[in-house]
Amino acid sequence: MPSPSATPATDPDAPNVRSVVGRYRRAERAASWTLALIAVGAFLAAVAALSFWPGAAVGAVLLVALRVPLFRRRGSTRLRTDATPEAVVREFATATPPILAFQWVVADEVRRDGATDPTDSVGEDASGADATYEFSYLFGLKTVELDLAVDVAEGDLLAGDSGTDESESASDRPPVATVDIEGTAGGEPWGSYAVAVREAPDGGSVVDVELRPTRRFGLRRLPQGWAAERYYAEALAAQGYETVERTVSVTR
Repeated sequence: MPSPSATPATDPDAPNVRSVVGRYRRAERAASWTLALIAVGAFLAAVAALSFWPGAAVGAVLLVALRVPLFRRRGSTRLRTDATPEAVVREFATATPPILAFQWVVADEVRRDGATDPTDSVGEDASGADATYEFSYLFGLKTVELDLAVDVAEGDLLAGDSGTDESESASDRPPVATVDIEGTAGGEPWGSYAVAVREAPDGGSVVDVELRPTRRFGLRRLPQGWAAERYYAEALAAQGYETVERTVSVTR
């Protein structure tokens, strides 16, 4: 795993990031096809054992079970980077935040809706760069848009202020800033993240990311979640962030 960079960059064309996302996509497709084949196999087995119409009823139940939204995901992640807190805040406040690499790398188009300049320093603008990610499916016959709203709130202390106690742990220090990232698709909640950026006691930054459980999903999305967890740390490392700890749970 590459060591964190002092100047991480969320560049959709960065080869390391694209390579990790490419492996994620292959794993996600393989897992999704495996789940689909298992469902088809169960349907055929039911038809063979029970005759066609009872088997078709079993198939309908399987289809509903795969699609009905029953579960929510919540979790927390701590990241570490050598970059300054101000640089990290600017990066998370762009239209391509590091934690959404699986989305903005894959998207057919990323439209930046906000006017915030990512080179601005913390505190000059209280809003981030909103964006719309456009994805096409079925050979371009179906298009889905993911709308991203990014808000930045400056913390009590800026990095380097005299009030910072070097003996404090990263968790005890007030955040330099917090970044709220809200995603919606088709007018429905897609994802919500709260990002707190702190100055690390030994230099660099500590980033705490909270995944809020705003959306329900069905069993058919489990392969996607499995693949994302498999490559999450690699995708962040390719952008200069070390995953120190991460917990994710699935609840009703």
